Amino acid sequence: MSLQVEKLEKNMAKLTIEASAEDFENAVQKAYLKMKGRINIPGFRKGKAPRKMIEKMYGQGIFFEDAANALIPEQYEKAIEDCDLEIVSQPEIDVVQIESGKPFIFTATVAVKPEVTLGEYKGVEVPKSEVEVTDEEIQAEIDKEREKNSRMIDIDDRAVENGDIIKLDFDGSVDGVPFEGGKAENYELTIGSGSFIPGFEDQLIGAKIGEELDVNVTFPEEYHAKDLAGKAAVFKCKVNEIKVKELPEADDEFASEVSEFETMDEYKADIKKNLLERKERTAKSQKENAVVEKIVENATMEIPDAMVDTQIRNQMEDFARRMKSQGLTMEQYFQFTGMDVDKMREQMRPEALKRIQNSLVLEAVAKAENIEISDERVDEEITKLADVYKMEADKLKELMGEYEREQMKKDLAIQAAVDLVREAAKEV
Repeated sequence: MSLQVEKLEKNMAKLTIEASAEDFENAVQKAYLKMKGRINIPGFRKGKAPRKMIEKMYGQGIFFEDAANALIPEQYEKAIEDCDLEIVSQPEIDVVQIESGKPFIFTATVAVKPEVTLGEYKGVEVPKSEVEVTDEEIQAEIDKEREKNSRMIDIDDRAVENGDIIKLDFDGSVDGVPFEGGKAENYELTIGSGSFIPGFEDQLIGAKIGEELDVNVTFPEEYHAKDLAGKAAVFKCKVNEIKVKELPEADDEFASEVSEFETMDEYKADIKKNLLERKERTAKSQKENAVVEKIVENATMEIPDAMVDTQIRNQMEDFARRMKSQGLTMEQYFQFTGMDVDKMREQMRPEALKRIQNSLVLEAVAKAENIEISDERVDEEITKLADVYKMEADKLKELMGEYEREQMKKDLAIQAAVDLVREAAKEV
């Protein structure tokens, strides 16, 4: 195999790869041996026709496509090992010469990892994040827990009030004519939730169990069912049940039942601590994002489109795997959402570009700061992962190849670069 490398504009390169005539002939022969059992030639048993006879009947190039398809990946793999380029995209293949008795020549146009010129990356200014927990936020957490531990109480000695949960029958009509979806039995409705047409729930306040009443409403002009939009309707209603949600008192007894603490004060202190830790993590993440965004703005680089296309392809494959884990195919997802492949690609493009820029800039920071990750540090990370997956660290190390270890080193170096620029940043 011989290789020529031509640098192109915008961090692209063209590899001209030449496989010997002998290699091409071997690939053609393999293609013949693979395909001959599927070819019928009069006068020969199936699979017994000589290659020359097949080529005479169907053309000398009958096996060329299969031969090329086998030869290209093999030769391309050798080529990228021999050249010193850091290729960051799928190759665009173009066959230049494919003839019997001659070398097989093709080109592979690829994106090359861009050079990054860093601007200011230490001491960049980002907005200051205030981290505090209010009494209202603590109470909101307590109320959530009270909701979880609430119980429903049947009411039979009074009429409907705001906040009640009722079950009712209704039958709606416009100008005396029933309409689709306007009828239900034992429908559960929370009064005051605003889930029905404006004015509907208010008119049920004061109704008693078993009482029948007419509720008069007008559908909004922007109602989703165009044939009902703006029209007056009458709903014949009957309340069947009234319930109220009873929340437990927020006292020491409640605190001891829902937590490990004996008093409400201790429970509140723990809620405050957890909320503070959560907000600090969020603030740290927001600061990191702001710092990285700033240093990307300060850097200079030229991202080839092919590199972005490859990142989009990877993101789409990840998305497809997530959909599959939820029991959905991409075809079903597109059907349900009205999306298609082209729309999804365009939707993913900004995020793909951002990921590439962030990664390249942080790699450049790690290089500028001589950040190197030791094998011992990698082993520590593997031990942490093993704990998460409930595995033995040595077993996980066996499963990881050299590529995975190098990728982990790269990821750890990038995280170290993130830590460095975050800690050096100025909050204003």
